[in-house]
Order: sequence, then C-alpha cells, then structure tokens
Amino acid sequence: MKIERKNLDNSVVELIVEAEPKELTKYRKDALKYLSENTEVKWFRKWATIPEDVLIRQIGEDKLNETIISFAIDDLYRKALLQEKLVPVAQGEIKEILSQNPLKMKIHVEVLPEVEIDEKEAKKIKLKKKKITVSAKEVEDAIKDIETRFTTFEESNEKAEMWDRVTIDTDWYDKDWKLLETTSMRDYPLVLGSNILVKGFEDQLVWAKAWDELDLDITFPKDYHNPDFANKQTKFKVKVKKVEKAKKPEFTPEFIEKLRWKKLDFEGFKKLIKEEIKDVKESNQNLENESNLIDKLIKISKVDLWAKILKEQIERIFAEIKENMARQWIKMKDYLESLKLTEEEYKEKHIKADAEKRLKWELILNKLSELFKIDVLEKEVKEELEKIKKNYQNPEVLKRLDEMYKKWTQAFEELKRRIKLKKVIDSFFEEDKK
Repeated sequence: MKIERKNLDNSVVELIVEAEPKELTKYRKDALKYLSENTEVKWFRKWATIPEDVLIRQIGEDKLNETIISFAIDDLYRKALLQEKLVPVAQGEIKEILSQNPLKMKIHVEVLPEVEIDEKEAKKIKLKKKKITVSAKEVEDAIKDIETRFTTFEESNEKAEMWDRVTIDTDWYDKDWKLLETTSMRDYPLVLGSNILVKGFEDQLVWAKAWDELDLDITFPKDYHNPDFANKQTKFKVKVKKVEKAKKPEFTPEFIEKLRWKKLDFEGFKKLIKEEIKDVKESNQNLENESNLIDKLIKISKVDLWAKILKEQIERIFAEIKENMARQWIKMKDYLESLKLTEEEYKEKHIKADAEKRLKWELILNKLSELFKIDVLEKEVKEELEKIKKNYQNPEVLKRLDEMYKKWTQAFEELKRRIKLKKVIDSFFEEDKK
C-alpha cells in the first residue's frame, strides 16, 4: 500500500491511498467468496461453490468491482490510519475513487490535534500521594448522620429531651423587651441538638413540655454571621406547642439491606461505611492530584487546539451544566438573565477556559500513554469489572454487565482505555510515607 499525506488544515488530513497488486488479488478473492455465498444462481444450491465465470455472468463485472472496492476501502482505511498513526475524531470520508486499476482513492480524515511533550521533563515530574486514612470518629459521624436522617418522631406528653423535636412559636426582643423586626416564627419545627438556631437556645428547651411558655436570655456570639446580631443581648419568648419523641432506627440486617442492598450485621455495615468514606476521600484526592499534574504537564506541552474541536467541547460542557440545572428545576434562560449575560457571553466567560484545560489534559494523557508505552492486560480489565460488579447484587444486572463488557465490545475497550489513562496518571505519583 502506498500513501501520500497532505494536511489540508488544522483538523483534516488528506490521504491518497493506492493498493498493491497482491492486496487487490486478496480483495478480489474475498469479494468472489462473499458473492458466491450470497448470490442465487440457477442449478446451484445455497452456499455451494460457484465457478468464477458463472458467477460473473450472473452478477456482472460492475457488481464484482463494487464489492472489491467495498472490501478494499475498509481494509485500506484501517491500515492507513495505523501506518500514519492518525486518531480520527469521526469516520473518514471517501472523497473520490481516483482509479480502479490500480485501485487508488482519496480519503479525508478529521483528526485530533498534534501534541508535543518534553518527554525528559515529563519523566522528572514526581508528586506525593497522601496516604488515605479513615478514623473511627468519621465512621461514627457518618452512622450518626444516617441515624438522624432515618429518625422518626411520635407526639408525646412527656418532657422534651435532646434530639426530640419541638414545634414552637417564638418572638425575639432586645434587652429592653422591644420586639425585633422579622424575627418572629410560628409553628417552627426544631430538633433539639441540631444547632440550627443560635447557641444556647435549644439547650434551654430541654425538659419543656407541650404548652409551656418560656422566657430565654440569649447573647449572640461575637462572630455571628449577621453583624446586626453579633454580641447582641436578646430575650426570646417561646411557646412550646408540641413535643415529639425521637425514635431512632435500629441497624438490623434488614434495615441495612434497605440502605445498601447488602444484608450485613452492624460490624459489617461499619466496615462498609469505612470503605465508602475512603472511596470518597480517594476520589477527592485524585481530583486534587490530577489538577496539580495537569498544570505541570501543560507547562511542558504544546497543544494547538482547533476552533472546531474547542467549540464542540464548549457545547458539551454547556449541555452538562444545562442538564444539571434542569434537575434542580432551574431554567438556563432565567439563570443567564440573572447574570445579565447572553449564551455566547456565558460560554466565553465561564466555560471556555475549562473546556481548553479538559481538552489539553485528555490529549496530553493519550500522547503520554504512547510515549510511555503503557499497555493494559485483559486480566486488569476483568479485575476492574469485578470492582464495578461489587456495587450490584441483582443477578440480572450482573448478567447484563458481563454481556456489556465482553472482550472487543465498545464498553470493554472504553474500560481498557480508562485503565490505561489511570496507569499514566499513577506513574507520576509516589506514596507519601509520612
């Protein structure tokens, strides 16, 4: 195969590809085999071997040539990309069949930008990766948070205790009993110990009963977020209208299964919570580490982003933001009006820089995976798939995952690519032994 390459502009490469005679012989043979198996000829059974002259009389030379070219295009296009080391952004376009004998075609391929990296400087970069630890208190706090979220309340005539819920009416006054504007609250539900209101307020409601009326003296902290109340001496009139006793959930295997789809005892649940906290910490640290690494690698790299590919990335990020807002019932149009920006101004001011950084990072990583000759074994993909499957218990879901990630599938290749890029990133870090 002969190839003439020409860069038409920043994003399109033109390839003039000419097949060798031995390649044409192979394509002709493949085409004849395919046509023989898929053409009905009188007196010949299906799948029977049809003599070449009989087959050509049946289908005609034009049909044979079309099929040969079809087989050739697929094979020559793939080989040309490998030989020229091109990474296409989209499927290449056959612009013209220049000749059939010899077979010669013009192909236009939209490709990713070229990336230049100072490999010596890249190999000097070594960053510390902090050791992730999870304390017993962090696990305890996480379980308390779950306990709080699933606590229910039952109305009671008993005295209120910490973590019970009281419904109150309250009016705030200054030290001279002058009512402070916009401070009155009616039928306000308050969980004692939640520290939602000013410090000292909730403590004084412990042991109160329904329909008790209390006068509270409260001095606001000096660092209170509202400067109008900072260090201010105030008085509160409070009427307790309802007391509800807190009923905390019991961490039985059945309750835990509802929370995490796994039947565990309490000790097993604590281990799971610890793993989840560690995963979140690792994820956050990875984002921070990657951000530091990106900045260092961009400084030693040259990436000329084309207007077209940058615009596409900006549109992708804008669509993500729009979708996230829609989940919160926020219309992008209203949001832009609040910022007094047009859509294009918002993209330029708030998205463009992030889009450039994301694109450069992705392109630099891909280039580094080539330079460092990093490969991924099939065993590593299977191990990563097992980690994914640990998050699911449903046999049907697990079966679908096995089907989705079969070897050579798009999902398998994408997972393999993610593992490769992770290995590239990890190569720049070493554990901090402190």
